[in-house]
Amino acid sequence: MSNTCRISLITAAVLFSTTAMSALPQGYPAEYQKVVDAATKEGKVVIYSTTDTKAAGPLIEGFEKTYPGIKVEYNDMNSTELYNRFISEQASGGGSGDVVWSSSMDTGLKLATDYAMEYKSPEQNQLPKWAVWNDKAYGTTYEPVVFIYNKRLIPAGDVPDSHAALAKLIASQTDKFKSKVTTYDIEKSGLGFMLSVQDYKADPNYFKTLADVAKGGLAVQSSTGTMMERVSSGENLIGFNILGSYAEARAKNDPSLGIAYPKDYTLVLSRVSFISQQAQNSNAAKLWLDYVLSEKGQSILANQADIPSIRNDIEGKNDIAGLTNVLGNALKPIPVDESLLEYLQPKKRLDYIKQWRAAAAK
Repeated sequence: MSNTCRISLITAAVLFSTTAMSALPQGYPAEYQKVVDAATKEGKVVIYSTTDTKAAGPLIEGFEKTYPGIKVEYNDMNSTELYNRFISEQASGGGSGDVVWSSSMDTGLKLATDYAMEYKSPEQNQLPKWAVWNDKAYGTTYEPVVFIYNKRLIPAGDVPDSHAALAKLIASQTDKFKSKVTTYDIEKSGLGFMLSVQDYKADPNYFKTLADVAKGGLAVQSSTGTMMERVSSGENLIGFNILGSYAEARAKNDPSLGIAYPKDYTLVLSRVSFISQQAQNSNAAKLWLDYVLSEKGQSILANQADIPSIRNDIEGKNDIAGLTNVLGNALKPIPVDESLLEYLQPKKRLDYIKQWRAAAAK
């Protein structure tokens, strides 16, 4: 081989290395390149998620553009299906998700306690302390939980601005709201169960409030999409414990759908994500998790998917700082910690569901 050819090959190798290194996010350690290289050899990452495929689309597109050698296999499920499927697959030892990303924070953390790989993300310092659990599970979003209503059928002066106001409105007009109030079926939706428990912890009068809200009869559902559709059409008039991110995205193109943020307290959900100990594509999983938590990934969530960012440095108002400016002390983030697991104990869960059903007349 001639000297000229050798020099050309060396130059090409240096240029390739420099290009690859320049793709690393700013502030990441140089050894992170080994993760990128190993992930590229794996060639894919398998995600089990409760986030709608449509909402996650811009994030998937951005990730695959950043790491063109890695494909995202995205599996969109409801929270109960995700939980049961993941556990079953772990027990059988077959293929499963590399990454879990769940809006049902309690069942998501329960899975993490048993199955999560320990991994300290380079993005960890950009997150609130309450959003990181044992370098294993990470809160990834900052989503207020809201009321929705039909703007054509609920006068502006009747729109409730607190949980007590919601109960008063319905209890005072039971005929109008008969079977017209919607929320999650807490037995079929892990997310619905978790939000109900958090309401109970936030409001000492929760079950009395629930009983008043249920005086017209509740129409319970297992998905946010169904509830929004029914409120928009007028089949239902009002809904509570709805993910604000989905409601805001729909309301942009749906003039019938109104959104109210309760001023007494507004629960804030953060979708829990972790990497499986048994991940077949563990390096690609690390890249995905870090991308979701990064400024770039969070900007996509906030500004393209309408899912508020867990960070404070995102352009626009759809992050912690922006929402705090609007809602202030009413915001009550649900921490990613062991307190989420309390009501997953079988007897405690069953007793709670019985109490909820008694108050909700279900």
